[in-house]
Parts: sequence; structure tokens; C-alpha cells
Amino acid sequence: MFLLISYDICDPKRLPKVAKLMEGYGERVQYSVFECTLTERQIQELQRRLKRLMKPEVDSVRFYRLCETCKEDITILGQGKVSGNDYYFIT
Repeated sequence: MFLLISYDICDPKRLPKVAKLMEGYGERVQYSVFECTLTERQIQELQRRLKRLMKPEVDSVRFYRLCETCKEDITILGQGKVSGNDYYFIT
């Protein structure tokens, strides 16, 4: 499944931890935005791991699930391209 995941982490100490975790799951397309192609199991694992790092009373992580047709309709102005369909595996 193709997802767009964005985050807003308030604490500068937690921010790099969340960014590093996200890099293992997808491709950074903006500073706090990732495009990811993940299985349902990987989505659940990522959400579980993010919950351990974030403080829900001040932080926010958003998961936007996009269908293949929606992915084809993405328009980019300027630099960049839509990330590929490669799956990321966390080691």
C-alpha cells in the first residue's frame, strides 16, 4: 500500500529518532514527509514503534493511504519525483 506520512515532533531530542525510524520505512520527500510502500503488517509495526517515541499530547503523525490511481494523479511542481514501488525492509 502506498502511503504519505507526515509528522510534527515538538522536542528536538525526539525529532531525529523519529526521522531515523521513518528512513527505514520510506523515502523522504520533504523535511517531515515520507512516501512509503508498506504492507499492512509494516504499517502496524511502524505505528507501534512511533507510539513509543512520540508524545501524543504534543506530537502528531499522519498516515494518508493512497490508492494506485491516486498515486498516478500526484503532481509535483519543482524538484522531485514520486517514490518507486520498492518495499523497505527494516533490519
